[in-house]
Amino acid sequence: MTVKPRLRSSAQRVKDCITFPLRAVMLFHVDKLGLSSQATERFDFVARETQGHTLDIGCGYHNRFVNEFLGGHGVGIDVYQYDGLTEDQIVEDMTHLPFNDAIFDTVTFIANINHVPVQDRDAELAEAYRVLKPGGNIIITMGNPLAEIVVHKVVWLYDKLFGTNVDMDTERGMEEGEEYYLTDKEIITRMKQAGFQSIVKKFFWTQWFLNHLFVGWKR
Repeated sequence: MTVKPRLRSSAQRVKDCITFPLRAVMLFHVDKLGLSSQATERFDFVARETQGHTLDIGCGYHNRFVNEFLGGHGVGIDVYQYDGLTEDQIVEDMTHLPFNDAIFDTVTFIANINHVPVQDRDAELAEAYRVLKPGGNIIITMGNPLAEIVVHKVVWLYDKLFGTNVDMDTERGMEEGEEYYLTDKEIITRMKQAGFQSIVKKFFWTQWFLNHLFVGWKR
């Protein structure tokens, strides 16, 4: 059963922009005090770029993006058994996706392309291209390099001190070949090598332009 997709109102987006410094240090997973979490913020921006049946690679806890922000119109998969994921959502080898050619309208990598081991990045993007329909798009989010490093270090310390799992990386750990961020140049180069065209970069203005996404198309 599908539900109505969740998107922020214009008023909520303005409020989130004004309060971004406060939200950045509060480190909450879910929305609180009438403010959006940074995860909600990312999902909101990405959802506005999706089109139809979506594959969310690295979906994380409870397949939240597909379930909440796409109204169930898609599939979420991950390499790690996070809470709320079923066995059929776990794909150990993302370089060989268990899907037929050209069946998705959109493929997303939300805040996780840097966690794809360097040796697998081209193969994973090639698989994303394969499972997309002609005219489909890929969406990849990535923060400002300095912001990504600071946030990861602060969140790691927070989780260490208080025994929380604010950052999914704390629970799963960082594997060899993963990084805290990727440069825009690397992301765009790899997207082009996979076959994506008309690549554009769009900033998250409610995060004071410290986060952004790339959209590329399969023609």
